[in-house]
Amino acid sequence: MARKPQASVELVEDPKVGSNLSAAQHLLAEHNMMVVKQHGDGLPYDRDRLINEARFYMGTAAEAMLEAGKRLVMIKEIEGHGEFIRICEERLGLSERTARQMMQAALKYLSPELEKHTDKLQHLGKAKLIELLAEDDEDLAALAEGGTLAGLELDDVERMSCRELRKALREAREDKTAQGRVMADKDAKINELSTQLARKPVVEVKPLDEQLQELRLEATAKAGAAEAAIAGALHPAVHLLMEHEVENDQRTFVAGLLAQVEQAIVEIRAEYSIDATPVASAVPAWMRDSADEEIAAALANQQQGA
Repeated sequence: MARKPQASVELVEDPKVGSNLSAAQHLLAEHNMMVVKQHGDGLPYDRDRLINEARFYMGTAAEAMLEAGKRLVMIKEIEGHGEFIRICEERLGLSERTARQMMQAALKYLSPELEKHTDKLQHLGKAKLIELLAEDDEDLAALAEGGTLAGLELDDVERMSCRELRKALREAREDKTAQGRVMADKDAKINELSTQLARKPVVEVKPLDEQLQELRLEATAKAGAAEAAIAGALHPAVHLLMEHEVENDQRTFVAGLLAQVEQAIVEIRAEYSIDATPVASAVPAWMRDSADEEIAAALANQQQGA
């Protein structure tokens, strides 16, 4: 028979002795009634009955653990912590840790968020349900619906041992933590770079002569690299080929290589209408030795024309 959706119940402390004892007892009675209503399946609270039922369900598989855990919740809430521990140890043979795990499992897997998936999840067995207690309800629901958890499908979890499952979950948590650190470092680096960029002027325009000087230096470096490649790499390669020349076979091949290099230079000259030999000094006018005389003459001509 399908279980009714149950609201989550928070465990409360036993009332302390004081002037407000009656009010506290009244609140506790109301709380106990709510616990019995939520977990009692319509039956009144009977401690001995619940203990016997808990002992019965403990002898079966995961479903029994959840049913026993549900009854332990009621015993704990109504009997109080001290009496609950005594009942677990003396009448049920349970340690406090085991009892708490059973209660946590019942509250988790029989909650409204997971109750419709309980039938699938309980096939994993008691030990694996305990291992999965720390996982989010949304992730467990996705696992039951055919998704994955820590890269594992439900069939994978069912086939593997508890030790393997514990290792897979631990590694997944470690990976998630590591990814979080990487993302945090990445965000910090982006923020640092953004701050540095914000401190710089939006537009930084260099004087024209500085721009031309940088471009000339870059072009000179490229030309030097090309010349070095021809002299240091192409020339030795041609030399080796010519040492093994048979009639005109190598000369024809080398001629093709050189024509390829020359063609690249010819295309540059044609694109920009550049002469084969320099027709003017590449040194700027203001850097020439005669610059002062030329400037003086130009000023004199300007004054005469005025």
